[in-house]
Amino acid sequence: MEYGCQSMIAPAKTMLLKHAREAFRSREYLEKSWEEFGYLACPDYEKALEEYDAFASLVHKHVPRAFYLPGNEEAGLDSIYVHDPVKICRGGAVMMRMGKELRRSETDPLEQMLRSLKIPVLGHLRAPATMDGGDVLWMDEETLILGRGYRTNDEGIRQFQTLVQPWVKETVVVDMPHAQGPEACLHLMSVVSLVDRDVAVVYSPLMPVRLRQLLLERGYSLIEVPREEYETLGCNVLALAPRLCMLPAGNFRVAAALRNAGAEVFEYEGKHISYFGTGGPTCLTRPILRG
Repeated sequence: MEYGCQSMIAPAKTMLLKHAREAFRSREYLEKSWEEFGYLACPDYEKALEEYDAFASLVHKHVPRAFYLPGNEEAGLDSIYVHDPVKICRGGAVMMRMGKELRRSETDPLEQMLRSLKIPVLGHLRAPATMDGGDVLWMDEETLILGRGYRTNDEGIRQFQTLVQPWVKETVVVDMPHAQGPEACLHLMSVVSLVDRDVAVVYSPLMPVRLRQLLLERGYSLIEVPREEYETLGCNVLALAPRLCMLPAGNFRVAAALRNAGAEVFEYEGKHISYFGTGGPTCLTRPILRG
């Protein structure tokens, strides 16, 4: 099977997803688990299924192939956010050791799925390394931006760089702010989404200064997310192709700015699958092949 994903914007050819039915399991499981996993509120199981079906239908319209992770008793409700446990480059998959301990059980079943698809595994990050996929941004196919923060530490960055080094020419490491502290989920991709080679959606108040400067140096136009829409995941924009974007519904100013920039924008209702778990469309998808 073809694989390789060293871009945030090249046309998505193959995606990996996990349906809310498998990640959220049941109404009883959600009621028992949502607080432990740090959700803002308990998702409604039936509404989550409806939201996910609508979200997945948009993906299927624009992505030729999508595979679904099966249910697994070891993986918790955060396993709906398939972006974080693995990063796929031209050489294969790097299995993360995520900063949130409750999520580390997601890695083994995901690796089994990748191997069944004949995607080679380059290696695993090992303790004391921690790294989440949301802290890894491809500025282009040979340039990596890595966010050091509460979910990704120096050893995680070192091990990841070693594994992907043959396919990368430049790596820039930026420091994430303290913001709401170690219990909150603040990834690099929480504050920046690339939607084309020269357009980025950003939340500047929490951006690493070096990253903002780098985008401007490289000629990017910045779509600034207002605070109220940052809170509703308006900075989490998935580019299915250049200027072909998915966005949680209700972020009217971001959607309007994207359209003014020539983008086609598809909105989905995500209160139960995105907002409560603070994971937008990028988090809900793991591109396997772009280009």
